[in-house]
Amino acid sequence: MRRVAAELGVGAASLYTYVATRDDLLDLMQDAVADEYELGALTGDWLADVVAVAMQTREILLRHPWAVALVEARPSTGLRGLDVFEHVLAALADHPADDDSKLVAYGAVNAVVIAFVRSEISAHRMAARTIAQLTEAANDGRHPHIAALRLEHQGSGEENLRRTITGILTGLLPDS
Repeated sequence: MRRVAAELGVGAASLYTYVATRDDLLDLMQDAVADEYELGALTGDWLADVVAVAMQTREILLRHPWAVALVEARPSTGLRGLDVFEHVLAALADHPADDDSKLVAYGAVNAVVIAFVRSEISAHRMAARTIAQLTEAANDGRHPHIAALRLEHQGSGEENLRRTITGILTGLLPDS
């Protein structure tokens, strides 16, 4: 609370006029991030609709890397967070899987999105160093499998995440 107050140029006690606890502040921060979702009309294709939410989650968390740990650690139960959850449940409403399976699948999707975002954030920080190390390993004659990789054709983080999420959802929630 003191850090946030200092950032805003007010005393910590002043914040308590607006929020009662640190948890309340974190809830508000999380809901502000959830406000960035664009939840349009469902398409009727449950898989496409849930993948679309996952891809938005990726984009939002890449814009707000500080929110990754927050989303990972606590459920989003503010009004906008609940809107996102409702949207996903509506997309899955006609799927024949039971509710527990749907919740497990959505939890797995969120966990994978968070892992991908963490990896992408790290990759941006380490890209030049990693490329140099892989190039050196590829050219040293001792790492033929690394040398055989065509890293430039591995696909973007977005493509890889979309493929992974689709595989998880169709594996955990088969249509029959």
